[in-house]
Amino acid sequence: MNSQCHSATTKPETAPGARATHPLDPLSIDELQQAAEIIRRGQGLADSCRFPYLQLEEPDKAEVLAFVPGQPFSRRAFATVLDKASGAMAEGIVDLNAGEVSAWRELDPAEAGQAPIMVEEFFTCVEIVQNDPAWREAVKKRGLTDADIENIQIDPWSFGYYGDDPKYQGKRLMRGVAFYRDKFTDNGYAHPIEGLVAIIDLNEGKVIELLDDGRNTPVPETKRNYDTPSLGESREGLKPLHIVQPEGVSFSVDGWKVSWQNWQFRVGFTPREGLVLNQLSYTDGDKTRPIIYRASVTDMAVPYSDTAINHYWKCAFDGGEYGLGRLANQLELGCDCLGAIRYFDIPAVDDKGEPFLMKNAVCMHEEDFGTLWKHYEFRTNVFEVRRSRRLVISFFCTVGNYDYGFYWYLYQDGTIQLETKLTGIIQTAGMVSGTTPAHGGKVTPEIYGPTHQHFFNARLHMMLDGENNSVMETNFSPSPAGEDNPWGNVFRTDARVLKTEQEAAREANGQSGRFWKIINPNVKNAVGNPTGYKLVAEHNPVMLAHADSYVGRRAGFASKHLWVTPYDPQQRYGSGNYPNQNKGDGFPYYAEKDRSIENTDIVVWHTYGHTHVCKPEDFPVMPVEYVGFTLKPNNFFDANPAMDVPGGKDSGSVNASGGDDACCSKP
Repeated sequence: MNSQCHSATTKPETAPGARATHPLDPLSIDELQQAAEIIRRGQGLADSCRFPYLQLEEPDKAEVLAFVPGQPFSRRAFATVLDKASGAMAEGIVDLNAGEVSAWRELDPAEAGQAPIMVEEFFTCVEIVQNDPAWREAVKKRGLTDADIENIQIDPWSFGYYGDDPKYQGKRLMRGVAFYRDKFTDNGYAHPIEGLVAIIDLNEGKVIELLDDGRNTPVPETKRNYDTPSLGESREGLKPLHIVQPEGVSFSVDGWKVSWQNWQFRVGFTPREGLVLNQLSYTDGDKTRPIIYRASVTDMAVPYSDTAINHYWKCAFDGGEYGLGRLANQLELGCDCLGAIRYFDIPAVDDKGEPFLMKNAVCMHEEDFGTLWKHYEFRTNVFEVRRSRRLVISFFCTVGNYDYGFYWYLYQDGTIQLETKLTGIIQTAGMVSGTTPAHGGKVTPEIYGPTHQHFFNARLHMMLDGENNSVMETNFSPSPAGEDNPWGNVFRTDARVLKTEQEAAREANGQSGRFWKIINPNVKNAVGNPTGYKLVAEHNPVMLAHADSYVGRRAGFASKHLWVTPYDPQQRYGSGNYPNQNKGDGFPYYAEKDRSIENTDIVVWHTYGHTHVCKPEDFPVMPVEYVGFTLKPNNFFDANPAMDVPGGKDSGSVNASGGDDACCSKP
């Protein structure tokens, strides 16, 4: 652990082998081991078989909602199994209560897509490329030696899909691109090797094709290292900032259940999605009101806008092809999380199905968030202000060169927010100094970053005041001048219910102030309106690749900001079950039937993201870029639900200017 990173922790460990007390509890270490052993024995698996996925098979929604604490419940595991020797792939369900495989089916990777890339395959890819004679000769033609090759960094990339070429059919493929390092700890992204891509067959264990455009683009020489010894003297004048809660935290944790300031939810975690929030509800008076049954980020897509041989094929699905949860970081106190922290350790399995504990994978803490509400009435001298506090539930993952943080925020006024933090190192490309790249932005005189987009697919299985919900769209426009608008100051608010899946495939519109509201048409608030939550979207571009391009068909969820579907337990991921080498699944295919989405059990799918034109400030490590969305109560409550937040000044606050401290409440 970095000795410079420290803070308080309130971490009571969840016993890794603890017995589940709720149907949505993640599988324990013991359950994971039991599930793997049952599959190995029941299916007679060879040593070459791997477990890209082994996780809780979530029970039917009806069973979860009917669950009574202390009563028995089903306990099942889902597994994807890949035989590295043959390339065969299968899915299985293990009934842990019965101790048997209850379902098993073989999959055709040509139709279903390949299983996600496993951690061991990252290292296999590097070894295969570095030992390939043709690749070594191509590197030497670029001025490097055998001694240099040993330190060359190989970035393993998913292969993608570019047609049914027979030479690729039935093969489990990856691509390898290269970066030079003078020594092992150098930042390889400062020295990209252009015009050279290896295509690897992982099952055969060899390079089957070498793409070499023969260009002689010089390998950039200037070092851009970012490790502490390389950075030199740090700036001065930064005083310590301590965030302490001497009386302890305001939340309580019971296993995987969390309660805080009228909020209740259950923490979940999967290898693909990472953090999941289950059964999110808010206590309003004497009623606990459900809002979201299940919330997660199901995938992300990063398409590149460059025609160069190193980049035109790049569109990483960091969830479905690699696994956001599988690549979660072990978070460090005082560095990743500041304050009084509660960590969740996540039971998981490695590629061989052996269980282990992902330490400190999920971080939870409270944060001050400025003013919650305030008013000074000068006539009566009544002054009231309340400070806002939010609960933060987060995890960070590293997928190759990029690092992503996913932060769920719950606020005292009923607001829900998801913020994604993008940082890490951009993919780089070499260029001749003095030229201008056609498809990217210069970050140094010798390097550019290809322009690209990041898209995230959030899946919100709504349960707002009950299981039957609808979605309304609202747009604003100027009202025509005339008898109804004599002064020209009136504008219209046009709202309509989205009735079918096709009607609900929508894009954000900043000019009309477009927003979407999830409502329960069967429940009214005190003023007679259906209870609802407003989805506040950022107005960033949708995917700019052509819809009929290979990328467009595979990342179709990113063609719209909003999709709404009736709940279907088989439709779990915006990019489909196995996007690796898949020609296209998920959206828009989920919505092709144009089913009714009015007053029924619905899933709201929201695309949000960032269009990235690289710049010098992004290198050698990119400062955090923030994207996300907010869900705000809209007619959900009968009044401001945060009026009961206590006043009073935080006794830990200090007036640095030396003046008198004002109070938060005056009669």
